Amino acid sequence: MPVLPKIMAQPTPADTPPRETFNKFFERWICEQNSYLEQLVTAANNHNHQNDDDAVLLPLIDRVVRHYENYYQAKSDWERRDAISMFTPTWRSKLEDAFLWIGGWRPTLAIHLLYSKSGIQLEAKIGDLMRGLTTGDLGDLAPNQIKRIDDLQKKTIHEERVLTEKLAKQQESMADRSMVELSSAVSEMIRNESSGGEDDEKVESALDSKEDGMEELLHMADDLRLETLQAVIAILTPIQAVHFLIAAAELHLRLHEWGEKRDMNTVSASGALNHATGLHVS
Repeated sequence: MPVLPKIMAQPTPADTPPRETFNKFFERWICEQNSYLEQLVTAANNHNHQNDDDAVLLPLIDRVVRHYENYYQAKSDWERRDAISMFTPTWRSKLEDAFLWIGGWRPTLAIHLLYSKSGIQLEAKIGDLMRGLTTGDLGDLAPNQIKRIDDLQKKTIHEERVLTEKLAKQQESMADRSMVELSSAVSEMIRNESSGGEDDEKVESALDSKEDGMEELLHMADDLRLETLQAVIAILTPIQAVHFLIAAAELHLRLHEWGEKRDMNTVSASGALNHATGLHVS
């Protein structure tokens, strides 16, 4: 297949306006993802792998990849405004939060997803493959594709480890000598009930430097997420890429819905318990 070029994020109608919260942007983005999912499913159902319809599939794949790029461009803009909030995203459910890695999905998840979907489609059409028929989907990966995917997985695991170690060092820096000295000085000031305008400035400066380090990590992790997605797409044929993007969207959308439902059930159960016990929070 023609290799998809690496597309730099370009401003699109989905870009987050200056005064729009990222929550609102995410709500619109996920609605758009659902719309793209329907288009991908239609394209897969109408595909005849014996005919050359790459001219139909490639523009759709390109639009979907651009949609992901737009998300990371908007996320990058917000990371510059408030990096810390991106580690505890309020637009995601607690279920999704539990599986986040540096503010988003772990890049190797894309490769695990590919192998999982490949196995499912292989089992579904094993009879056709045994008769020498090609299916054209992810159950029909060629040996050279499997080799490239395996190489990509090893490379991505290594890059994940590098970033994980950087995150650990950044977290450990909260207890470095300068922070301990500063916390002791401020604590002493509080005990002596003295004014600490100068110390306040030192605190803000110290915390800002820590946040800058976390922001840099977020950008690096998002770059790796997008690069991994693009690399997987480049290995696949157009129809295989369509099946992969369908699986990715379905997993993301369903996990988001399931998580939100669990959160709502938890809130409802908590409210019922408070009502039953007479506990009310004003």
